Amino acid sequence: MSRQSPASEQPSAALAQSTGSASALLPQANNAATACADVVRRLIVNADDFGISEEVNEAVVRSFREGVLTSTSLIVTGDAFEQAVKLAKENPGLAVGIHLVTVLGKSVLSPSQIPTVVDKEGNFSDNPVTAGLKYYFSSQARSELRKELAAQFEKFHSTGLPLSHIDGHLHLHVHPVIFNAALELGAMYGARHMRVPVEERRLALAFDRANLLQKTIYTLLFGGLARYMTNKLNAGGFSSPERVYGNLQSGRMSEEYFLYALEHLSAEINEIYFHPAVYPEDQVLNGEQRQCLIEFEALTSVRVKDRIGKLGIRLINYSEMSS
Repeated sequence: MSRQSPASEQPSAALAQSTGSASALLPQANNAATACADVVRRLIVNADDFGISEEVNEAVVRSFREGVLTSTSLIVTGDAFEQAVKLAKENPGLAVGIHLVTVLGKSVLSPSQIPTVVDKEGNFSDNPVTAGLKYYFSSQARSELRKELAAQFEKFHSTGLPLSHIDGHLHLHVHPVIFNAALELGAMYGARHMRVPVEERRLALAFDRANLLQKTIYTLLFGGLARYMTNKLNAGGFSSPERVYGNLQSGRMSEEYFLYALEHLSAEINEIYFHPAVYPEDQVLNGEQRQCLIEFEALTSVRVKDRIGKLGIRLINYSEMSS
């Protein structure tokens, strides 16, 4: 039996078939608040790393069925990829995008096909900085990486799942080499949405001033790349949420932060993403596992559901952005 959120409203139905999206489970919005709002704020609630493990897969499906999750990003080289695809097909209301892996993960292609970018076991570098430099300066690495990204898109396509959106492990899809390949390949495979990690430093620091320097560096780095991405995405007929929450609070996402972010959504279309997982009740958890469980609890929190309803926030997925 898995550890689960004390805030969950009902027993787990993780493996049962979904009949609709998470928004149907929410309380009705306050009519007066909705009438007074100039713009109805829309929110994509995404879980990254779908397919990486059975613990993550269970958390994703339960967060969709019992909580407020609307979307997830699939790692096609994850150890639990086949199970994730099966669960996605059993829950068709859950939008599924591709979580491109170019660091800290395995490749689709064999090491002999892409020897510059993976080791003999088919593992990408664990260091995103050195990997990013190699992808930028090595023409051989760029060529091999393009082949690998094409293989990842093709593997997703082979599942038959609609491709909701594109994002990347550790957000490395913002790297210009990876981004341009993903934009081209995404268009070929029918994608029209991509995550652009644009986040508000002021808002993040008002909640938590920890890691001030890191948050500042991330804001400058991702802000500059976001402008480049947005211009090219618009020119290519792609769209993205105006604000994305989670990068500056990475590793510290919680119910408290979720509630805070809901109160301060500054754009019409927003995304907030998590890394949930659940574990057997008798398992001793390390720090990373405890954090994943905390994020699952935030996604299934009754307080979060109530706040979304009272604020009149409309839960959507990437495919519903233009509706």
